[in-house]
Amino acid sequence: MYKGIPQNDVGLRTDVLDNVSKSLGMRMAVRTMAPQIISTDEIGTKEDVEAINYGICSGVKGIFTAHGNDIEELKLNKYLNELYEEKIFNKIIFLEKRGIIKNIYTLDKNMYISDDQNME
Repeated sequence: MYKGIPQNDVGLRTDVLDNVSKSLGMRMAVRTMAPQIISTDEIGTKEDVEAINYGICSGVKGIFTAHGNDIEELKLNKYLNELYEEKIFNKIIFLEKRGIIKNIYTLDKNMYISDDQNME
Protein backbone atom coordinates (compact mmCIF):
# COMPACT_ATOMS: atom_id res chain seq x y z
CA MET A 1 0.00 0.00 0.00
CA TYR A 2 1.09 3.54 -0.69
CA LYS A 3 -1.12 6.38 0.53
CA GLY A 4 -4.00 3.92 0.87
CA ILE A 5 -3.68 2.52 -2.66
CA PRO A 6 -2.60 -1.09 -3.33
CA GLN A 7 0.57 -1.12 -5.42
CA ASN A 8 -0.01 -4.58 -6.88
CA ASP A 9 -2.91 -5.72 -9.04
CA VAL A 10 -4.63 -8.25 -6.81
CA GLY A 11 -7.84 -8.49 -8.82
CA LEU A 12 -11.26 -6.88 -8.81
CA ARG A 13 -12.72 -9.17 -6.17
CA THR A 14 -10.00 -8.49 -3.62
CA ASP A 15 -10.15 -6.07 -0.73
CA VAL A 16 -6.93 -4.83 0.85
CA LEU A 17 -7.00 -3.55 4.41
CA ASP A 18 -4.49 -0.94 5.50
CA ASN A 19 -3.63 0.81 8.75
CA VAL A 20 -5.13 -1.91 10.96
CA SER A 21 -3.53 -4.80 12.82
CA LYS A 22 -3.66 -8.20 11.12
CA SER A 23 -5.74 -9.73 13.87
CA LEU A 24 -8.30 -6.92 13.92
CA GLY A 25 -8.37 -6.79 10.12
CA MET A 26 -9.06 -10.53 9.88
CA ARG A 27 -11.89 -10.29 12.41
CA MET A 28 -13.37 -7.22 10.69
CA ALA A 29 -13.26 -8.95 7.32
CA VAL A 30 -14.97 -12.10 8.62
CA ARG A 31 -17.72 -10.09 10.32
CA THR A 32 -18.44 -7.59 7.57
CA MET A 33 -17.26 -8.96 4.22
CA ALA A 34 -18.01 -12.71 4.28
CA PRO A 35 -14.70 -13.55 2.56
CA GLN A 36 -13.95 -16.93 1.05
CA ILE A 37 -10.21 -16.53 1.67
CA ILE A 38 -8.11 -14.33 3.95
CA SER A 39 -4.43 -13.88 3.22
CA THR A 40 -1.90 -12.19 5.46
CA ASP A 41 1.84 -12.01 5.85
CA GLU A 42 4.00 -12.89 8.85
CA ILE A 43 1.62 -14.42 11.38
CA GLY A 44 2.95 -15.47 14.75
CA THR A 45 1.28 -13.63 17.61
CA LYS A 46 -1.40 -14.84 19.99
CA GLU A 47 -3.83 -12.34 18.46
CA ASP A 48 -3.08 -13.60 14.94
CA VAL A 49 -3.79 -17.19 15.97
CA GLU A 50 -7.04 -16.22 17.70
CA ALA A 51 -8.18 -14.33 14.58
CA ILE A 52 -7.23 -17.28 12.33
CA ASN A 53 -9.20 -19.66 14.55
CA TYR A 54 -12.15 -17.24 14.42
CA GLY A 55 -11.99 -17.19 10.63
CA ILE A 56 -11.62 -20.97 10.31
CA CYS A 57 -14.60 -21.51 12.64
CA SER A 58 -16.56 -19.11 10.41
CA GLY A 59 -15.78 -21.17 7.30
CA VAL A 60 -13.08 -18.92 5.85
CA LYS A 61 -10.01 -20.45 4.22
CA GLY A 62 -6.62 -18.84 4.72
CA ILE A 63 -3.23 -18.34 3.17
CA PHE A 64 -0.63 -17.20 5.70
CA THR A 65 3.11 -16.73 5.84
CA ALA A 66 5.45 -17.11 8.79
CA HIS A 67 9.19 -17.27 9.26
CA GLY A 68 10.84 -20.66 9.75
CA ASN A 69 13.28 -22.94 7.95
CA ASP A 70 11.58 -26.22 8.85
CA ILE A 71 8.76 -27.74 10.93
CA GLU A 72 10.85 -27.81 14.10
CA GLU A 73 11.70 -24.13 13.84
CA LEU A 74 8.07 -23.27 13.12
CA LYS A 75 7.01 -25.17 16.24
CA LEU A 76 9.36 -23.08 18.41
CA ASN A 77 6.80 -20.28 18.20
CA LYS A 78 4.19 -21.43 20.74
CA TYR A 79 1.34 -19.78 18.83
CA LEU A 80 2.28 -21.29 15.47
CA ASN A 81 2.80 -24.60 17.24
CA GLU A 82 -0.77 -24.33 18.52
CA LEU A 83 -2.05 -24.04 14.93
CA TYR A 84 0.23 -26.90 13.88
CA GLU A 85 -0.92 -29.19 16.70
CA GLU A 86 -4.58 -28.38 16.04
CA LYS A 87 -4.02 -29.42 12.39
CA ILE A 88 -5.30 -26.05 11.13
CA PHE A 89 -2.97 -26.08 8.13
CA ASN A 90 -3.72 -28.23 5.07
CA LYS A 91 -0.29 -27.57 3.60
CA ILE A 92 2.92 -26.08 4.92
CA ILE A 93 5.38 -24.94 2.27
CA PHE A 94 8.98 -23.98 3.05
CA LEU A 95 10.76 -21.76 0.59
CA GLU A 96 14.42 -21.15 -0.07
CA LYS A 97 15.72 -17.81 -1.20
CA ARG A 98 14.09 -16.40 -4.32
CA GLY A 99 10.88 -18.34 -3.72
CA ILE A 100 12.20 -21.79 -4.66
CA ILE A 101 10.19 -24.52 -2.93
CA LYS A 102 12.31 -26.35 -0.38
CA ASN A 103 9.71 -28.75 1.04
CA ILE A 104 5.95 -29.25 1.20
CA TYR A 105 4.10 -30.88 4.08
CA THR A 106 0.51 -32.04 3.61
CA LEU A 107 -2.00 -33.00 6.27
CA ASP A 108 -2.81 -36.64 5.53
CA LYS A 109 -4.91 -38.77 7.90
CA ASN A 110 -4.38 -36.32 10.79
CA MET A 111 -0.60 -36.13 10.50
CA TYR A 112 1.76 -34.08 8.36
CA ILE A 113 3.83 -35.92 5.80
CA SER A 114 6.57 -34.54 3.59
CA ASP A 115 5.78 -34.43 -0.11
CA ASP A 116 9.38 -34.78 -1.28
CA GLN A 117 8.22 -36.30 -4.56
CA ASN A 118 6.72 -32.89 -5.47
CA MET A 119 10.12 -31.25 -5.30
CA GLU A 120 11.42 -32.49 -8.65
